Amino acid sequence: MRKKTAMLAAMFVLAFVLTSPVLVASPDSIPDRPVKTGWGFGALPAVSFNTDLGFQYGGLVNFYHYGDGSTFPKYRHSIYAEISRYTKGSGINRLFYDSEFLIPGIRVTSDLSYFTEKALDFYGFNGYNAVYNANWEDDTHADYVTRMFYRHERQMFRFIADFQGPIRGRELRWVAGFGILNNQVASVDIDALNKGKSGDDLLPDVPGLYDRYVDWGIISDNEKDGGWTNHLKLGTVYDTRDNEPNPMKGIWSEVVFFVAPDFLGNGDFGYTKISATHRQYFTLVDEVLSFAYRLNYQGTLTGDVPFFMQPYQINSFSASSNTDGVGGSKTVRGMLRNRVVGDAVAYGNFELRWKFVRFDLFKQNIYLALNAFTDMGQVIREIDFDKPSAAQLDGLLLSDFFLTDQEKLHITYGGGFRIAMNENFIVAVDYGTPRDKRDGSGGLYIGLNFLF
Repeated sequence: MRKKTAMLAAMFVLAFVLTSPVLVASPDSIPDRPVKTGWGFGALPAVSFNTDLGFQYGGLVNFYHYGDGSTFPKYRHSIYAEISRYTKGSGINRLFYDSEFLIPGIRVTSDLSYFTEKALDFYGFNGYNAVYNANWEDDTHADYVTRMFYRHERQMFRFIADFQGPIRGRELRWVAGFGILNNQVASVDIDALNKGKSGDDLLPDVPGLYDRYVDWGIISDNEKDGGWTNHLKLGTVYDTRDNEPNPMKGIWSEVVFFVAPDFLGNGDFGYTKISATHRQYFTLVDEVLSFAYRLNYQGTLTGDVPFFMQPYQINSFSASSNTDGVGGSKTVRGMLRNRVVGDAVAYGNFELRWKFVRFDLFKQNIYLALNAFTDMGQVIREIDFDKPSAAQLDGLLLSDFFLTDQEKLHITYGGGFRIAMNENFIVAVDYGTPRDKRDGSGGLYIGLNFLF
């Protein structure tokens, strides 16, 4: 925690130094942006370390094609690729494409990804009604069980092709698409994570929360190993943003239906979900300061949803590799990933964005920005299940795992820093901290783009 706080403090000190009277942005001092033509790109290394997953290595690159520049800052084609690995097996392999010009009048987005996660977060269902005991995963505490108690393994293959076309001009559009998802779920592979460790660093081979949910029948036999989710997507979008990567004004609202019928090869599970999202952007100071907010509701309309698809975030368009939530880098920053899982959930984000300096560097248009935010989320409708009996608990207390009527709004606060190149490639750093310790101790996120 001290290291994360120090990094955040250093980030804001740097911003303060840069915002001297000579460099601070104002509407009158903003230079004309050079028009970009042809191809451009931005790249970022993926380097980090996790005690249990090992070293992360790899990188990402985003290519943009601006053509003759007549549409700048809007690109004509965007190709994003990411390959990264942790030394103990987790990894990201992703190729993403976006264009409004491949098919005239139709926006095409496509995603081909394969993720291997050795330790995916799993905290149970229904928010605060699922007890999170940080001491059980703290190897310095007397109540320590295992650092992997709230984890399970998952491999996900994902192919998505989405299309948007006009209903009325460019603002009101239809959305249609299809996707193929395959999730393979298992207990954490303790032997693999213990390679190269000794003594107190070794992970004990004990059941985690996922294993207990399987033993208690909360996660059924026909979903515990994962499965296919082949689906169709239908919806509408209303979009008046002036600039997609960081709008200064406009609205972006959508309603999307996610249909996964059993006859498409989805086993015992056929269901329909709905996701409704409203985003709005306000200019406070021209080209410098804006306020943005996002509200989302996602819930099940029909059928039974397997546990591994309940956290999956549905939308008309997402450039993010991470589609899990609610909690974490793409939904409620500073809260544990997947902390809020229910049959219907809602969340909101409220953010001030300040572009405090602009300059040209190596013929690239650069701006630096700070953002301050508060995020929040809550389960609106719970997942219904039978709690284990005293015999199944085998001496454990029901209150160690389950509570009743405790769910309420989960709230986090934080700030961030952005480096933007040519209005599109945006390196992002955010740090968030939760109001309630039951949501974790905070999170530092380094990646791309504004949250929405």
